[in-house]
Amino acid sequence: MKRDFLTMADADKSLIEELLSRADFMKKSIVDGRKSMDMLKGKSVVTLFYENSTRTRCSFESAAKYLGASTLAITTSGSSVKKGESLIDTAVTLDKMMADVIVIRHSVAGAPHIVAAHTKASVINAGDGMHAHPTQALLDMYTMREKFGSLKGLEVAIIGDVKHSRVAQSNIVGLSKMGAKVKVFAPNTLMPKGIENQPCKVCADAKEAFEGSDVIMGLRIQLERQQKGLFPSIEEYNEFYGVTAERMRSCNKGAIVMHPGPANRGIEIDCDVLDSQICYKDEQVVNGVATRMALLEWATGADIK
Repeated sequence: MKRDFLTMADADKSLIEELLSRADFMKKSIVDGRKSMDMLKGKSVVTLFYENSTRTRCSFESAAKYLGASTLAITTSGSSVKKGESLIDTAVTLDKMMADVIVIRHSVAGAPHIVAAHTKASVINAGDGMHAHPTQALLDMYTMREKFGSLKGLEVAIIGDVKHSRVAQSNIVGLSKMGAKVKVFAPNTLMPKGIENQPCKVCADAKEAFEGSDVIMGLRIQLERQQKGLFPSIEEYNEFYGVTAERMRSCNKGAIVMHPGPANRGIEIDCDVLDSQICYKDEQVVNGVATRMALLEWATGADIK
Protein backbone atom coordinates (compact mmCIF):
# COMPACT_ATOMS: atom_id res chain seq x y z
CA MET A 1 0.00 0.00 0.00
CA LYS A 2 1.42 3.37 -1.09
CA ARG A 3 1.68 5.86 1.77
CA ASP A 4 2.97 9.35 1.02
CA PHE A 5 3.82 12.05 3.57
CA LEU A 6 3.86 15.31 1.67
CA THR A 7 2.39 18.04 3.88
CA MET A 8 1.10 18.47 7.41
CA ALA A 9 -2.22 19.49 5.87
CA ASP A 10 -2.62 15.93 4.57
CA ALA A 11 -1.89 14.33 7.95
CA ASP A 12 -4.87 14.01 10.25
CA LYS A 13 -4.60 14.27 14.01
CA SER A 14 -4.78 10.51 14.56
CA LEU A 15 -1.85 9.86 12.21
CA ILE A 16 0.25 12.54 13.90
CA GLU A 17 -0.52 11.01 17.31
CA GLU A 18 0.35 7.53 15.99
CA LEU A 19 3.71 8.69 14.64
CA LEU A 20 4.62 10.66 17.77
CA SER A 21 3.76 7.70 20.01
CA ARG A 22 5.78 5.30 17.88
CA ALA A 23 8.72 7.72 17.97
CA ASP A 24 8.83 7.15 21.75
CA PHE A 25 9.76 3.51 21.15
CA MET A 26 12.26 4.42 18.44
CA LYS A 27 14.02 6.99 20.59
CA LYS A 28 14.30 4.65 23.55
CA SER A 29 15.77 2.00 21.27
CA ILE A 30 18.50 4.16 19.77
CA VAL A 31 19.36 5.90 23.06
CA ASP A 32 19.74 2.44 24.64
CA GLY A 33 22.13 1.51 21.85
CA ARG A 34 19.77 -0.68 19.86
CA LYS A 35 20.62 0.51 16.37
CA SER A 36 20.20 -2.73 14.47
CA MET A 37 16.54 -3.57 14.04
CA ASP A 38 14.77 -5.44 11.28
CA MET A 39 11.44 -3.64 10.78
CA LEU A 40 12.56 -2.53 7.32
CA LYS A 41 14.62 -5.59 6.42
CA GLY A 42 14.29 -6.19 2.69
CA LYS A 43 13.10 -2.63 2.05
CA SER A 44 14.99 0.07 0.16
CA VAL A 45 15.03 3.79 0.98
CA VAL A 46 16.36 6.36 -1.49
CA THR A 47 17.26 9.90 -0.44
CA LEU A 48 17.00 12.20 -3.45
CA PHE A 49 18.31 15.64 -2.52
CA TYR A 50 18.34 18.50 -5.00
CA GLU A 51 19.38 20.93 -2.25
CA ASN A 52 22.24 20.78 0.24
CA SER A 53 21.41 19.25 3.60
CA THR A 54 23.22 17.78 6.57
CA ARG A 55 20.69 17.25 9.37
CA THR A 56 17.71 16.07 7.33
CA ARG A 57 19.57 13.83 4.90
CA CYS A 58 21.77 12.17 7.53
CA SER A 59 18.77 11.82 9.82
CA PHE A 60 16.79 9.90 7.21
CA GLU A 61 19.76 7.75 6.22
CA SER A 62 20.49 6.89 9.86
CA ALA A 63 16.82 6.14 10.50
CA ALA A 64 16.64 3.78 7.53
CA LYS A 65 19.84 1.94 8.44
CA TYR A 66 18.83 1.55 12.10
CA LEU A 67 15.64 -0.14 10.90
CA GLY A 68 17.51 -2.53 8.63
CA ALA A 69 16.70 -1.01 5.23
CA SER A 70 19.13 -0.76 2.35
CA THR A 71 19.85 2.87 1.48
CA LEU A 72 20.85 4.80 -1.60
CA ALA A 73 21.79 8.48 -1.42
CA ILE A 74 21.51 10.58 -4.57
CA THR A 75 22.56 14.22 -4.90
CA THR A 76 22.36 16.35 -8.01
CA SER A 77 26.14 16.74 -8.22
CA GLY A 78 26.57 13.00 -8.73
CA SER A 79 23.52 12.14 -10.80
CA SER A 80 22.14 12.41 -14.33
CA VAL A 81 20.39 15.61 -13.32
CA LYS A 82 23.63 17.32 -14.33
CA LYS A 83 23.06 15.83 -17.79
CA GLY A 84 19.59 17.32 -18.00
CA GLU A 85 17.50 14.41 -16.76
CA SER A 86 14.05 15.55 -15.65
CA LEU A 87 12.63 15.07 -12.19
CA ILE A 88 9.97 12.69 -13.50
CA ASP A 89 12.52 10.60 -15.41
CA THR A 90 14.69 10.34 -12.31
CA ALA A 91 11.70 9.32 -10.20
CA VAL A 92 10.56 6.69 -12.70
CA THR A 93 14.09 5.27 -12.88
CA LEU A 94 14.21 4.89 -9.10
CA ASP A 95 10.76 3.33 -9.16
CA LYS A 96 11.88 0.74 -11.70
CA MET A 97 14.75 -0.10 -9.35
CA MET A 98 12.01 -1.14 -6.89
CA ALA A 99 12.61 1.60 -4.34
CA ASP A 100 10.12 1.27 -1.50
CA VAL A 101 10.50 4.85 -0.22
CA ILE A 102 11.79 7.97 -1.94
CA VAL A 103 12.72 10.85 0.37
CA ILE A 104 13.01 14.01 -1.68
CA ARG A 105 14.20 17.57 -1.04
CA HIS A 106 13.77 20.07 -3.85
CA SER A 107 13.97 23.83 -4.33
CA VAL A 108 10.67 23.89 -6.21
CA ALA A 109 7.40 23.81 -4.27
CA GLY A 110 5.29 20.82 -5.26
CA ALA A 111 8.16 18.66 -6.54
CA PRO A 112 7.44 15.80 -4.08
CA HIS A 113 3.82 15.74 -5.28
CA ILE A 114 5.03 15.28 -8.85
CA VAL A 115 7.27 12.37 -7.80
CA ALA A 116 4.43 10.80 -5.83
CA ALA A 117 2.14 11.00 -8.85
CA HIS A 118 4.61 9.12 -11.06
CA THR A 119 5.86 6.37 -8.75
CA LYS A 120 4.60 3.35 -6.88
CA ALA A 121 7.09 4.04 -4.09
CA SER A 122 5.99 5.88 -0.98
CA VAL A 123 7.22 9.48 -1.16
CA ILE A 124 8.27 11.60 1.83
CA ASN A 125 8.75 15.34 1.49
CA ALA A 126 12.03 16.42 3.08
CA GLY A 127 11.45 20.06 2.16
CA ASP A 128 10.16 21.68 -1.03
CA GLY A 129 10.88 25.31 -1.79
CA MET A 130 9.19 27.68 0.64
CA HIS A 131 6.18 25.37 0.77
CA ALA A 132 6.52 22.62 3.36
CA HIS A 133 8.86 20.64 5.59
CA PRO A 134 6.46 18.23 7.32
CA THR A 135 9.06 15.93 8.88
CA GLN A 136 10.75 18.89 10.60
CA ALA A 137 7.37 19.89 12.02
CA LEU A 138 6.86 16.30 13.16
CA LEU A 139 10.14 16.22 15.09
CA ASP A 140 9.47 19.68 16.50
CA MET A 141 6.08 18.56 17.79
CA TYR A 142 7.65 15.43 19.25
CA THR A 143 10.23 17.55 21.09
CA MET A 144 7.50 19.75 22.58
CA ARG A 145 5.32 16.78 23.49
CA GLU A 146 8.25 15.03 25.16
CA LYS A 147 9.02 18.14 27.22
CA PHE A 148 5.49 19.20 28.18
CA GLY A 149 3.54 15.92 27.95
CA SER A 150 0.96 17.30 25.52
CA LEU A 151 0.67 19.79 22.69
CA LYS A 152 -2.84 20.87 23.57
CA GLY A 153 -2.90 24.39 24.97
CA LEU A 154 0.82 25.04 24.46
CA GLU A 155 1.67 28.56 23.34
CA VAL A 156 4.34 28.51 20.64
CA ALA A 157 5.93 31.65 19.20
CA ILE A 158 7.66 31.32 15.83
CA ILE A 159 10.08 34.20 15.32
CA GLY A 160 12.18 35.11 12.30
CA ASP A 161 11.97 34.74 8.54
CA VAL A 162 8.43 33.37 8.42
CA LYS A 163 7.97 34.41 4.79
CA HIS A 164 10.64 32.11 3.38
CA SER A 165 10.35 29.33 5.96
CA ARG A 166 8.82 25.99 5.02
CA VAL A 167 9.45 24.97 8.64
CA ALA A 168 7.16 27.75 9.86
CA GLN A 169 4.42 26.84 7.39
CA SER A 170 4.39 23.17 8.41
CA ASN A 171 4.56 23.92 12.14
CA ILE A 172 1.67 26.39 11.98
CA VAL A 173 -0.54 23.75 10.39
CA GLY A 174 0.63 20.79 12.48
CA LEU A 175 0.64 22.50 15.87
CA SER A 176 -2.78 24.05 15.38
CA LYS A 177 -4.19 20.62 14.48
CA MET A 178 -2.89 19.29 17.78
CA GLY A 179 -4.45 22.07 19.83
CA ALA A 180 -1.45 24.34 20.33
CA LYS A 181 -1.73 28.12 20.06
CA VAL A 182 0.70 29.51 17.49
CA LYS A 183 2.04 33.07 17.33
CA VAL A 184 4.34 34.53 14.68
CA PHE A 185 6.61 37.54 14.92
CA ALA A 186 8.80 39.05 12.20
CA PRO A 187 9.48 42.27 10.32
CA ASN A 188 6.67 43.02 7.85
CA THR A 189 9.06 42.28 4.98
CA LEU A 190 9.59 38.76 6.36
CA MET A 191 5.92 37.99 6.90
CA PRO A 192 4.07 36.14 4.11
CA LYS A 193 0.99 37.53 2.43
CA GLY A 194 -2.21 36.03 3.77
CA ILE A 195 -0.66 35.09 7.12
CA GLU A 196 -3.77 36.51 8.81
CA ASN A 197 -5.77 33.72 7.19
CA GLN A 198 -3.61 30.99 8.73
CA PRO A 199 -4.29 29.44 12.17
CA CYS A 200 -1.88 31.70 14.03
CA LYS A 201 -1.73 35.08 15.74
CA VAL A 202 0.47 37.81 14.26
CA CYS A 203 2.28 39.64 17.06
CA ALA A 204 2.79 43.39 16.95
CA ASP A 205 5.93 43.44 19.11
CA ALA A 206 8.42 41.28 20.98
CA LYS A 207 6.53 41.60 24.25
CA GLU A 208 3.42 40.04 22.73
CA ALA A 209 5.48 37.26 21.14
CA PHE A 210 7.43 36.24 24.24
CA GLU A 211 4.97 36.91 27.03
CA GLY A 212 3.13 33.76 28.09
CA SER A 213 4.89 31.49 25.57
CA ASP A 214 5.97 27.94 26.38
CA VAL A 215 8.13 27.52 23.29
CA ILE A 216 10.13 30.06 21.33
CA MET A 217 11.07 28.76 17.90
CA GLY A 218 13.75 30.82 16.20
CA LEU A 219 14.05 30.65 12.42
CA ARG A 220 17.23 31.05 10.44
CA ILE A 221 17.63 34.47 8.89
CA GLN A 222 18.43 33.60 5.30
CA LEU A 223 21.35 35.95 4.83
CA GLU A 224 21.47 35.26 1.10
CA ARG A 225 18.12 37.06 0.83
CA GLN A 226 19.40 40.09 2.75
CA GLN A 227 20.94 41.31 -0.50
CA LYS A 228 17.39 42.44 -1.31
CA GLY A 229 17.40 44.67 1.79
CA LEU A 230 14.53 43.00 3.62
CA PHE A 231 15.64 44.65 6.86
CA PRO A 232 18.12 47.48 7.57
CA SER A 233 20.91 45.53 9.26
CA ILE A 234 21.78 42.37 11.17
CA GLU A 235 22.38 44.41 14.30
CA GLU A 236 18.97 46.06 14.11
CA TYR A 237 17.27 42.74 13.47
CA ASN A 238 18.82 41.26 16.61
CA GLU A 239 17.88 44.32 18.64
CA PHE A 240 14.18 44.10 17.81
CA TYR A 241 13.61 40.42 16.97
CA GLY A 242 16.44 38.44 18.53
CA VAL A 243 15.83 35.71 21.11
CA THR A 244 17.63 37.01 24.18
CA ALA A 245 17.88 35.87 27.79
CA GLU A 246 16.08 39.03 28.90
CA ARG A 247 13.14 38.40 26.59
CA MET A 248 12.95 34.75 27.66
CA ARG A 249 12.21 35.90 31.23
CA SER A 250 8.73 36.99 30.12
CA CYS A 251 7.90 33.50 28.88
CA ASN A 252 6.08 30.94 31.01
CA LYS A 253 8.13 29.09 33.61
CA GLY A 254 9.96 26.16 32.03
CA ALA A 255 9.81 27.64 28.53
CA ILE A 256 12.25 26.28 25.97
CA VAL A 257 13.97 27.55 22.83
CA MET A 258 14.03 25.57 19.61
CA HIS A 259 15.67 26.09 16.22
CA PRO A 260 15.61 23.91 13.08
CA GLY A 261 19.28 24.68 12.43
CA PRO A 262 21.72 25.81 11.40
CA ALA A 263 21.47 28.89 13.59
CA ASN A 264 23.21 32.17 12.89
CA ARG A 265 24.85 32.77 16.26
CA GLY A 266 24.14 36.16 17.75
CA ILE A 267 21.58 37.07 15.10
CA GLU A 268 18.28 35.25 15.54
CA ILE A 269 19.35 33.80 18.91
CA ASP A 270 22.01 35.16 21.28
CA CYS A 271 24.89 32.80 21.98
CA ASP A 272 24.22 32.60 25.72
CA VAL A 273 20.69 31.35 24.98
CA LEU A 274 21.75 29.03 22.16
CA ASP A 275 24.28 27.30 24.43
CA SER A 276 22.04 27.16 27.50
CA GLN A 277 20.02 24.28 28.94
CA ILE A 278 16.76 25.83 27.81
CA CYS A 279 17.79 25.46 24.16
CA TYR A 280 16.67 22.12 22.72
CA LYS A 281 18.38 22.32 19.32
CA ASP A 282 20.54 19.25 20.02
CA GLU A 283 17.58 17.25 21.36
CA GLN A 284 15.78 18.09 18.12
CA VAL A 285 18.53 16.28 16.20
CA VAL A 286 18.08 13.08 18.22
CA ASN A 287 14.32 13.37 17.94
CA GLY A 288 14.64 13.83 14.20
CA VAL A 289 16.08 10.36 13.84
CA ALA A 290 13.41 8.82 16.09
CA THR A 291 10.45 10.47 14.34
CA ARG A 292 11.81 9.62 10.90
CA MET A 293 12.24 6.01 11.96
CA ALA A 294 8.56 6.00 12.95
CA LEU A 295 7.64 7.64 9.65
CA LEU A 296 9.64 5.20 7.51
CA GLU A 297 8.07 2.27 9.34
CA TRP A 298 4.61 3.70 8.67
CA ALA A 299 5.41 4.52 5.01
CA THR A 300 6.48 0.96 4.26
CA GLY A 301 3.52 -0.55 6.09
CA ALA A 302 5.94 -2.53 8.24
CA ASP A 303 4.38 -4.54 11.06
CA ILE A 304 4.91 -2.94 14.45
CA LYS A 305 6.76 -5.32 16.76
